[in-house]
Amino acid sequence: MIGQILGNRYEILEKIGEGGMSEVYKARCNKLNRFVAVKILKESLANNEEIVEKFKKEATAIAALSDNNIVNVLDVGTQDNINYIVMELVKGKTLKELIVEFGKMNYETAVKIGIQVAKALDCAHKNGIIHRDVKPQNILVTEDGVIKVTDFGIAKSSGSKTLTNSSTVMGSAHYFSPEQAKGSFLDVRTDLYSLGVVLYEMTTGRLPFDAESPVTVALKHIQEEPIPPKQINSKIPESLNNLILKAMSKDPNKRYQTARELINDLQKIKDDPNVKIGADLNEDDGHTIIMSAVNPDEIKNIKNSAMSSKDDDDYDDENEDDNNYYDDEEEDDDDYDDDYYDDDDYYEDEDDDDNYYKRKKGNNKSKKIIVTIVSILAILIIGTVGYNVLGKSSGSSSSNKKEIKVPNIEGMTIEQAKTELSKLGLKLVEGGTEESDKPEGTIISVYPKVGTAVKASTEVRVIVSGGQTSIKMPDLTESTLEDAKALLEDSGLTNYEVVEKYSNSIKAGEVIGTDPDAGEEVSDDTKITIYVSKGPEIKYVTVEDVRGMSENRAKSTLEAAGLKVADVQTVEVKDDSSVNVVVKQSIEPGKSVQEGTSITIYIGYKKEEKEQSVDVSDVIGMTGSDAIEYLVSLGFKRSNITLSGTGNRSDIVESASSQYAKPSQTITLYMEKTSEPSDTDDNNNNGNSNNNNAAGDGGVRPISCMYTKCRLCADIRYRKGKLVLPRGKQLS
Repeated sequence: MIGQILGNRYEILEKIGEGGMSEVYKARCNKLNRFVAVKILKESLANNEEIVEKFKKEATAIAALSDNNIVNVLDVGTQDNINYIVMELVKGKTLKELIVEFGKMNYETAVKIGIQVAKALDCAHKNGIIHRDVKPQNILVTEDGVIKVTDFGIAKSSGSKTLTNSSTVMGSAHYFSPEQAKGSFLDVRTDLYSLGVVLYEMTTGRLPFDAESPVTVALKHIQEEPIPPKQINSKIPESLNNLILKAMSKDPNKRYQTARELINDLQKIKDDPNVKIGADLNEDDGHTIIMSAVNPDEIKNIKNSAMSSKDDDDYDDENEDDNNYYDDEEEDDDDYDDDYYDDDDYYEDEDDDDNYYKRKKGNNKSKKIIVTIVSILAILIIGTVGYNVLGKSSGSSSSNKKEIKVPNIEGMTIEQAKTELSKLGLKLVEGGTEESDKPEGTIISVYPKVGTAVKASTEVRVIVSGGQTSIKMPDLTESTLEDAKALLEDSGLTNYEVVEKYSNSIKAGEVIGTDPDAGEEVSDDTKITIYVSKGPEIKYVTVEDVRGMSENRAKSTLEAAGLKVADVQTVEVKDDSSVNVVVKQSIEPGKSVQEGTSITIYIGYKKEEKEQSVDVSDVIGMTGSDAIEYLVSLGFKRSNITLSGTGNRSDIVESASSQYAKPSQTITLYMEKTSEPSDTDDNNNNGNSNNNNAAGDGGVRPISCMYTKCRLCADIRYRKGKLVLPRGKQLS
C-alpha cells in the first residue's frame, strides 16, 4: 500500500493506525501539496456490499460538515476495489491526555473547550448527524489551541431508522446517555448528555459514574444521580454546576434541547460566572406512573426466559451482522485515536468496554449482565403500559385506548402543527432546528413518523428547518485555478464560474479573488465567481528625455510616464556642467515601450586628483624670494606662503613650519638676517681656502664658482663657515 496513489492525488506514505474494519495511513495530496489521513476499508470487507455502502454513505454525510471545530472528511472514493475516506491530518493531543496530564481544569478553560465542542455538535446536528460517541478521546486540542471533534465512525443520520429502538448499544459506557444505554430512540440530546459528562470530567478530574464493567456503568447512567460537581470542586461557579447537571438530566426533556441552547448558557458563564443558569432539576412534571409491584420471582422468570431464547436473540444472530460495521468501526476509530494521536491508554480498558458485547457473546457472565438490562427494560415497559392503560384518571381509560395516526405536519410552522396535533389530542415537542433547503421555521421531520398509530396524549417530537446549510467560503487568493476548484469541491461548493481579469499584482493563472468573498457564509448551491488573473494589461508609453535633469527630477518624470527607474549609476565626465545631472539613459528618448518597463539613468561626476605632499625643507638655504618662487612652482598659492623671523625676502630661509606639506596648505618660512661679507673677506677667500672656515664666523657669503658649468652659482653660500647648497642640487 505504501507508495500507492489513490484517486490520482493521494500518495500513501506510512501506516499510522489500524482497527477492526480499516487501516489509517498518512498520505500526501499531490494536487494541493498537503498531508492528509486516509482511512482504507480492509480488503476482507471490500466485497461486502452492505458494509461498503454504509462506509461510503456515512462518510459522505460527515463530509458535508464544514466547521472549524470538526476534523473534516475531505474526500471519499473507490479505486481497484479499495474503498477509502480522506480526512484532515491534525497535530495535537486528545482532551483525555490533557485531563490525565493536568487533572481537573479551571472552569474558564472548561467553558472555552465546552463552547467549541458544542459548536461542532451544533454543526453536525443541523446537518442531521448525531455523533453518539462524544468523549475526551474523540476531542482533539491542536497545537494552536483549537478544539477538533473527531471519530464520527458510529455517527448516524437523525433521519435514519436505525436510531429507533435498537438491540445494539454503541458508544463508550462512561459517556452513555440513559436512552443510549437502554437502546431507546436517540436524538441530538444524547450528544448533549455526553458533553455534560465531558464537562463534569474536565471540572472535577473524575467521571460521574464508574464501575468494573461497562454494563454496570450504563445502569448507573440510567438509575443514579451524579454527585454535583461543585461538591467535588468548590472553585467552579454555581452557574456551571447547574449547567452540567441540566445537561446530564436523566429525562431528555429536562436537558438542553439543542447545542445552540447549551452554547448560549456557556457563553453567559464565560461573560459572567455569577449568572443564574438552569431551573430546578427536581421539579415534578406532574405525571403519576401506575405500575405493578415488582416480584423477584417474576424477574427471575424473565431472566430464565431470556436465557432460553438464545437462538432467537436478535442481537446475537441477525442484528449482529447488520451492525457489524459500526461495532467494528468503533474499534477502528478508537485505534485511530490511540495510534494516530498518540493517546496514552489512560482508559485502555475502555475499548474493551465499548466492544464488550461483540467480544463476549459466548460468555455466560455476559449473558447474565445483558439479561439484567432486559429485566430493567421490562420493568420500565410494565410501568409505561400501566400508565397508558390506567391513564391519569379512571375516567380517561376509554380515550387512551383509542389509537390516533400521527398527521402529516411536515412543512407546517410550529403554531400550525400545535393546532393540528391538539385537535387530535397529541402534544407537540420541539426537538431543535437543523439547517436544510426547506423554508426556515417549517417542520422537516417528525417522530413518531407520519401515519404511525399512537395513543392519545403521545408526544410528537419535531425538527424545524433552520434554513440553508451554511458553509464558510474558503480563501482562494493566489491559488492556481486547478487548486481553487479542488478546494471548492472539497468544501461541497460545485456551482462556480471562472472570469478572467487583468491584474498588476497577481500572476497570470492565479486567483485574484472570489464573489462571495472569503470567509462569508454560503450555501452549497450558492453561485460562486472565481476571478483569475490574466496578468497585467499591456499598455505602451513614450520614454521621456531626462538628460540634464537632476536624479530626483529624472525619477519623477519617468515614473509619471509609467516607467520604473530600476537603477541609478554614475559615469565620469570632464565637463563641470555635466556633474550631478543625468548624462545618459538606458532607453533612448522618444522610444515606445510597454508600461512598467525598467530604465537605468546615469549621473555624471568629475574625478578629483589626489593631492600629493611635497618636501618643503628644500627651500632651506634659499633666499626668501627664491623660496617663494620655488614653492609656487610646486603648486602652493603665493597667498598661502608667509615669511617670519628676523630676516626679509633677501635673507636666507632658516626653517619652514612643516617638512612635508600639500600645496593647498599654508606654509610659514622662518628667515634669519645675514651680514654681507667685506671685499677683504672675499679676497682672502680667493687666496686661501683654509680661511673659508675661519671667515664664516656666523655670516653667509656668496662664493665664486670654480666650475665653468655650474648651474646654481647664485644659490651657493657660505653659512657659518660651511658651504650650503639647496637640497637635491649639486655642482656640475
